[in-house]
Amino acid sequence: MHMKSIWATLLAMLPVVMTEENIGDARREMVEEIKMLDEATRDETGREPISERVLQAMRTVPRHEFVPPNEVSSAYRNRPLSIGHGQTISQPYIVALMTDLAQAGAEDVVLEVGTGSGYQAAVLSHFAKHVYTIEIVEDLGRDAARRLQHYGNVTTRIGDGYRGWPEAAPFDAIVVTAAPEHIPPALIEQLKPGGRLVIPVGGQWLGQQLMVVTKNQDGTTTSKEIVPVRFVPLTREKKN
Repeated sequence: MHMKSIWATLLAMLPVVMTEENIGDARREMVEEIKMLDEATRDETGREPISERVLQAMRTVPRHEFVPPNEVSSAYRNRPLSIGHGQTISQPYIVALMTDLAQAGAEDVVLEVGTGSGYQAAVLSHFAKHVYTIEIVEDLGRDAARRLQHYGNVTTRIGDGYRGWPEAAPFDAIVVTAAPEHIPPALIEQLKPGGRLVIPVGGQWLGQQLMVVTKNQDGTTTSKEIVPVRFVPLTREKKN
């Protein structure tokens, strides 16, 4: 290989220094990609466009602060990124879509199952009165708690999200960021009548659907499939 080509390759491998200017540009480009993808999938999802309020939150939350150092230069690309421990930070479009589907309001209490890096909780915090978020992987949970300490309306916990968070229930909305094969009964129980559960459901290799489950006033539920997705499996505590 020519020396000039070698230097070009080495330079391309160096991390990009994120300045305030290029962060702003990257964030705006990310939101434009979200809007284009949302429009392209509108027929498939059968829903209204993602709200401007959600897009503004996506412009505001610093995604580069929720990814590992080696992924900072890719933070605003519209794709999932590894955060270690076999887990990922979701694609920005999916974060925006799930936030929009949750329809959290200013007086609402929201549960997130699967804190991961903390990014989805940070986005949800712009809409809800309070966000409770639970992560089963201890290292991820500790790191997310540190990142989220400046978000005054977010409470973190390390534990099994399959069981929900009974002490903080009932919830106006629940957002699950990993896929169980079946909807956990505890999450339905902890949802308020009229509340919405946004959750990917399905086996890792059998195909998953992002679903919205609405709890009716009589305790029954109504489910709607939104779009095919691919999430990491929802991890549960190992029984002794």
